[in-house]
Amino acid sequence: MPTQASIKFSGLFSSSISSSICSSRLTPSTITSYSLLSCSLLILSSTAYSAGFALIENSASGMGKAYAGAAAVAEDASTVWFNPAGMTYLSENLGGKSQISNALNIVVAGTDFKDKGSAPPASLGSAVIDGKRTVNGTVVLPIPGLYYMRPINDKLNFGLSINGPFGSKTEYDEDWIGRYQATKTDMKTFNINPSLSWKANDKLSLGAGISAQYIDVKLGKSYDTAAACRKVALQSGSTAILDYCNARYPKAAQYKKDGQALVSGDDISFGFNLGLLYQPSDLTRVGFTYRSQIKHNLEGKATYQNHADLVPIVAQLESLGINTFTNKGIEAAVDLPESISLSLVHKLSNRLELMGDVTWTGWSSFKELRITEADTGAEVTNVPEKWKDVTRVSLGANYKYNDKLTLRTGVALDQEPILSPRYRTPRIPGNDRTWLSFGAGYKMNKKLSLDFGYSHLFLDKTAIDNPGESGYSVKGIYDSQVDIVSAQINYTF
Repeated sequence: MPTQASIKFSGLFSSSISSSICSSRLTPSTITSYSLLSCSLLILSSTAYSAGFALIENSASGMGKAYAGAAAVAEDASTVWFNPAGMTYLSENLGGKSQISNALNIVVAGTDFKDKGSAPPASLGSAVIDGKRTVNGTVVLPIPGLYYMRPINDKLNFGLSINGPFGSKTEYDEDWIGRYQATKTDMKTFNINPSLSWKANDKLSLGAGISAQYIDVKLGKSYDTAAACRKVALQSGSTAILDYCNARYPKAAQYKKDGQALVSGDDISFGFNLGLLYQPSDLTRVGFTYRSQIKHNLEGKATYQNHADLVPIVAQLESLGINTFTNKGIEAAVDLPESISLSLVHKLSNRLELMGDVTWTGWSSFKELRITEADTGAEVTNVPEKWKDVTRVSLGANYKYNDKLTLRTGVALDQEPILSPRYRTPRIPGNDRTWLSFGAGYKMNKKLSLDFGYSHLFLDKTAIDNPGESGYSVKGIYDSQVDIVSAQINYTF
């Protein structure tokens, strides 16, 4: 069974790279140990369940209320990520002490795909894509985060967050019907974000931070050797090569004769974030945050695993200046979007606290994807992205059951930036999703507290009708289910 291991990914980014290249012409010690484990897991986290391929799953305390009030609640060290200005409020609540928080979210995602008419290019005549038309699978993946807050004086606090704010992963078998658009997508980010908060007065605190972000992307797909071989044979003008291709590959779109291509690239770039926390009264807090766009310029390579019968003529094609099936260096730019959040927390009573959040994400920064060969600078592709800006809205509540136990719940509506089935790809078969969340926080003692959260994401059946850059269309229906379980440990010292 192919594993459909993701609901989210930059489908246009990933699909465009692989398609264009492939068809290119063609206790403290315990806390410390757990923290190190979290840092290691960050390299593995790769499933995205928020808008586009953003990861909002950055705390268990937030998970329990669908991240409502995330920029204003400031109840543990994860505020360093959600709003650094919240460190002022947290530090005062902790009596000027430091805190470290480790969160781990376990995502269980299942996706089924049913074909509804995927087809090869019309230029191949009566050819039919040979492959599985129904695929399904379930995956379990971790998304961790590590956060640290330390007071410097009564006005200034230092914070550090280490997490993976973007990522995704999908995998399909090499004999599925949509393999000419995607077989593998694996995107990881690793973000280190030091920050400071400053208490301007008794009501207002400000925060700011700088992010150093590493991105690593691997994108795989199959290519139809029969069609590609004939295409380059015509390009070469060699009758002998064309006769060879026709003899060895009489039928197109046969998975046993396919070649495989993998595009990989990475980059380190920088961004910044700003925060504000305003407390007009003891009952109400308002939080505002801005996180900047980060522009990545990936450098990497495209590698090919050619079918055995194609290998003998690859050298001939290279001598003619045709490097379609030859490993090559590539470059691509991708802008990870800016975001703005506005949160409100209001205490209705000594036990009940209500909160809300509106987050805007600027996915329209994906206007086009331009990929070039590293050596020559020649444009490989320039594809319009057609993504739109989206808004996530959430409402939640904390209920203080007693001095040790806090109960949480929340709901959220999370928009998908893909405009239509025409622009949806197998790398990102997502749709708008509704969150229903529950959670709890428990104080073990003055130093140690635990948080737990659970969310179920409701997604409608999702249509895809993508014609494919090289003409191999994917048309069908995705049916996805997502459950997330979270745990977090907070240590105050």
